[in-house]
Amino acid sequence: MNKKKVLITGASGFVGYHLIEEALNAGLEVHAAVRPSSDHSHLATFHIKYVNLNYSSVDGLKQELEAQQYNYIIHAAGTTKAKTKADYDQVNAIYTRNLAVAAIEANINLEKFVFVSSLAAIGPLTDLSSEIQDNTPPRPVTNYGASKVLAEQYLAELTALPLITIRPTAVYGPREKDLFILFNSINKGLEPHIGSFKQQLSFVYVKDLVKVILSALTIPAIHKAYNISDGKIYDRYALATYSKKALNKKTFKFHLPVSLVALLATLMDFIYANSKNTPALNKEKMAELTAINWACTIEHASKDLNYVPEYDLEKGVMQTIKWYKLNNWL
Repeated sequence: MNKKKVLITGASGFVGYHLIEEALNAGLEVHAAVRPSSDHSHLATFHIKYVNLNYSSVDGLKQELEAQQYNYIIHAAGTTKAKTKADYDQVNAIYTRNLAVAAIEANINLEKFVFVSSLAAIGPLTDLSSEIQDNTPPRPVTNYGASKVLAEQYLAELTALPLITIRPTAVYGPREKDLFILFNSINKGLEPHIGSFKQQLSFVYVKDLVKVILSALTIPAIHKAYNISDGKIYDRYALATYSKKALNKKTFKFHLPVSLVALLATLMDFIYANSKNTPALNKEKMAELTAINWACTIEHASKDLNYVPEYDLEKGVMQTIKWYKLNNWL
């Protein structure tokens, strides 16, 4: 019996790695879309096929899809760090639309197109009295979030697409590099916080995320969007608290004035203005870090996708730090 084929874009990234692992465990034939310039040596142990996609060409994408006859597409490719709104829109929205149009036009038996969006597409709430719903009107606070909204709007227009949209909150786990900055800081005994205002935060461990994405491939529903977290709400200190416990570290805890960090972010944007790289701290990131409410409900994902998170933040951080230590990141 032939295995069903899944195309996973963004395969060389953090979430992509775990998607490949879970898709193989599910018995799928995995085709991993990676850029020629990407380092994918960490995927060498997987039995997969590599694909190079030209996202700027609908015809080229259509030919690739027809040649391989994919049953599923998981579109996880995108950029979280770009210089301009136009750059974000190009990669996260226009390229997404091109792939979706190709998927509709191609002569293939496509059963599901799962778009990995972001909770940033909806944006944070401005008070602590409620949680972000799947249908909360989008009010993104970053160009990244706005580009994901635009992508969702493009896809919504393609009614023939068997679409499911997944919006993860902050994703962490083995191989993640952004929250790792905090883990590394705590490992060195430093625990910085921006301001001292109340916050409600949400997180999702990467293995829970990829399981729910794989579940979305086989549900009958289409054109639905689901926010994904571990189902719990955390205060601003929870991540540091569980990190200290996992690392068995005591820290020097301090609160930096928001105005000072905002100035640093502006300075970093100026320093990196002519660089192809984007700093970890920038004005875009500040808007997310200082938002007061990123809590979201997973009620519909639990019902429709049978989503039962296995990892809360304490358990997930423990596993993440264990991996960082074993692989000499910490």
